[in-house]
Amino acid sequence: MPSSTPDVLPWQLRAAFARRLSDLYGREVPAYTTLLEVAHEVNAEVVAAHGAEAERLGSLERVTAERHGAIRLGTPQELAEVGAVFAAMGMHPVGFYDLRDAAPSPVPVVSTAFRPVAAGELARNPFRVFTSLLVPGDRRFFDADLQARLEAFLATRELFPPDLLDLAARAERDGGLDRAGAERLLELATAVFALSREPVDRAWYQELERVSGVAADIGGVRSTHVNHLTPRVLDIDALYARMAGRGIAMIDDIQGPPRWSGPDVLLRQTSFRALDEERPFRLPDGSVVPGALRVRFGEVEARGIALTPEGRARYDAAVAEVAALALPTAQERHEATVEAWRRTFPPTEAELFDQGLGYCEHVVVDGRVERRPIVYEDFLPQSAAGIFRSNLAEEGRSDASRAGLARDADWLAGVLGRELHDPFALYAAQQEASRARVDAVAAAGGDAPSARLRP
Repeated sequence: MPSSTPDVLPWQLRAAFARRLSDLYGREVPAYTTLLEVAHEVNAEVVAAHGAEAERLGSLERVTAERHGAIRLGTPQELAEVGAVFAAMGMHPVGFYDLRDAAPSPVPVVSTAFRPVAAGELARNPFRVFTSLLVPGDRRFFDADLQARLEAFLATRELFPPDLLDLAARAERDGGLDRAGAERLLELATAVFALSREPVDRAWYQELERVSGVAADIGGVRSTHVNHLTPRVLDIDALYARMAGRGIAMIDDIQGPPRWSGPDVLLRQTSFRALDEERPFRLPDGSVVPGALRVRFGEVEARGIALTPEGRARYDAAVAEVAALALPTAQERHEATVEAWRRTFPPTEAELFDQGLGYCEHVVVDGRVERRPIVYEDFLPQSAAGIFRSNLAEEGRSDASRAGLARDADWLAGVLGRELHDPFALYAAQQEASRARVDAVAAAGGDAPSARLRP
């Protein structure tokens, strides 16, 4: 155990890492800087127009600082190593997402999100990284020969240098680092996710791309990189329109729940389209020629209320209902989704909580108990796949008649060697802890008002 408090605590490492990645991504993808500028403009305008109500799901300070990143890895060892790096920053794996079953365009990855899990840590800095792992053994995507060659290729690379892993282990063990160690960890960790300029084997990359653009992005290069870094906005529809007005092409849809008159739930996401980035290519004869890849894009998100399992089941049913209509235009899809929402969800927050569909915190204000929404901190696999699909140069291919490879939350936890947190359990614990605090206050005054508010 350290003899004194470390100079730099995990949350400070997390905040500094998020800033450095944001600076890096802004240099590599200039349109991302425009996205940040527009997000900040929209957030300031929403707060000016609506005051405290605009900050009901997060203060302007928190929303301004908030980011989620996305990275893609190729092997279980790489996943375990990144888990160790994120643990040094107070980020833990939450949730299991299987994008291999996402319709209409499955992606050959399983994913988790590394993030803080305690409410206080989320308030300090809520940085999250959606982390996807390729599944080369899934026969719906890869035959045995391609699997063998892909796994052999991935086995030759080292993404996380030993010095970084040693510092991460020390930070996790000691609860932080001295200033020199923190600077070195941040320097090494940021460098891992910088876009490499090493020539890409064009034939190999294109072979993988015919299966999946995501597979090529992961297994077609000897490095990894930030795929997107996502700010949070208080009015995603206003941002969408404003970005288009600045001449930046956006994908066709805002993924997730619709804009409607009822409570905002879960997560809405959209992005500008992936841009051509210059990359050198190596040809079969060994020569190197200029080329371009489209794998990175600028995503933005708006967060709503965390839903209970029953609320989430209703959400999934509404999404499936609209998807089955196979409507051709974004406007038709939006109208159908709003109609489905009106049939599925109550029109007010109070009814959402009364029916046990959404999570809330109980707080005592001026002697009265109020319910405040708990923000959804996680992700939606269908929306993630939709964003991926909208930004791929190639649709890829899969054969649903073949058997998939079993991958689940228990398997992922075993790879990580860490607890894989259940997001529903985290929200429920936060809600119950708030009730316990209210009950303690009430008991001290001889009353138990929170009992009247139990769904």
